[in-house]
Amino acid sequence: MKIIYILTLVPFIGILGFLPFVNKIEPYVLGMPFNMFWMAMWVVLTSAILGVMYKLDPRNREGDQE
Repeated sequence: MKIIYILTLVPFIGILGFLPFVNKIEPYVLGMPFNMFWMAMWVVLTSAILGVMYKLDPRNREGDQE
C-alpha cells in the first residue's frame, strides 16, 4: 500500500479514536461545545487531507498538460 493512502486513516482515528477523550461540553470554542467543534474541525480537516492525497497521487498527473 502506498504511504499516501495511510492518510485516509488520520480522519478515522481523529474522529472515532479520540471521541471518548473529547466528549465534553466545556470549553466553548467559537461558540460551540467542544464536542461539536471537534466534529466540525474534522469535517474540514478531512477535506484538506483528501485534497492533499489527490495532489500527491501520481495517477492523477498522467493527463496534466503543465
